[in-house]
Amino acid sequence: MRKLTFGMNLSLDGYIAAPGDDLGWSVPSDELFQWWSDRVRATGLALYGRKLWETMSSHWPTADQQPGVTPAEIEYARRWRDMPKVVFSSTTSTVDWNTRLVTGDAVTEITRLKAEDGGPMDIGGATLAAAAARAGLIDEYVLVTAPVLLGSGTPFFTALDNWVNLTLMETRTFPDGVLLTRYETRR
Repeated sequence: MRKLTFGMNLSLDGYIAAPGDDLGWSVPSDELFQWWSDRVRATGLALYGRKLWETMSSHWPTADQQPGVTPAEIEYARRWRDMPKVVFSSTTSTVDWNTRLVTGDAVTEITRLKAEDGGPMDIGGATLAAAAARAGLIDEYVLVTAPVLLGSGTPFFTALDNWVNLTLMETRTFPDGVLLTRYETRR
């Protein structure tokens, strides 16, 4: 069975995006950017909701061809393009860059994917991850918390039907006061 991890950058008050989907507050240090890049390299399959897919696919497919791009950005762009991806959307009609589109029930498909053999899966996007969390499908949560308060926006966590008990597996501090915490779901 594959492991499913939900990990994203978030503000101290729990938002992954400020109002208007503003991500300007979450610019990673070089060290944190490398950590995310290494995570992409280790991911067997990435699951995206529509909004996160639109954000990622509008930049990373050609990021390595932009003027002034860093070696780390070139590496990340190549890893992102090569990584197998599934996009869950009822409104998107086409996807590219080693990606498959699922328009049906996300929980059913994620359950099927988890049961397959293969490398670990990452899930991204607040709405998609919330559905997986409510269905009890997430095995690990990775919170990369920035020392900023946004006051409102898109929350990392949404309403759950039941408590989810977690075990702290790792903490790590990055430059600029960013804190990574990794939790495993207790079953």
